[in-house]
Amino acid sequence: MFFNSWDNIWRTLIVGVLAYAALILLLRISGKRTLSKMNAFDLIVTVALGSTLATILLNKKVALAEGVTAFFVLIALQYAVAWSSVRFDSFKRLIKSDPKLLFYQGRYLKENIVKERVLEVEILQAARSSGIDSMDQVEAVVLETDGSISVIKKSDSETNTLASVDK
Repeated sequence: MFFNSWDNIWRTLIVGVLAYAALILLLRISGKRTLSKMNAFDLIVTVALGSTLATILLNKKVALAEGVTAFFVLIALQYAVAWSSVRFDSFKRLIKSDPKLLFYQGRYLKENIVKERVLEVEILQAARSSGIDSMDQVEAVVLETDGSISVIKKSDSETNTLASVDK
């Protein structure tokens, strides 16, 4: 229950180091985008890579070569999705959502809040996390493509900081 054998410990140690090294190498080759949080697919790849690493470490039936192949497949698919989304607008629209305004110029945008399933208390929490103590100080609150909530404070300038936000 607490200890099976030194063979299991050594296997975990050796395979763990090699799998980790392979993962780092593949991530460095694939670029920074692989572990970004730009859309749901990026999050899925990140979680899947962690799950795969854990499986390689703890499941004796999964050989190191199989695990590294799984890393390669996940990273290659993520690379293909990112590559395609940069080059083909139709593909980008298929996999990536647009940011949505939840609050703008002193009023909650109820239709967007309901559609995106966000609670007003979550908007208030995001404002507090941004150091804002009153919604009177807020120009806009945006639900970003990665699911995070951004709070834009009111400013004196007339520049349009929400150019790419879907109202």
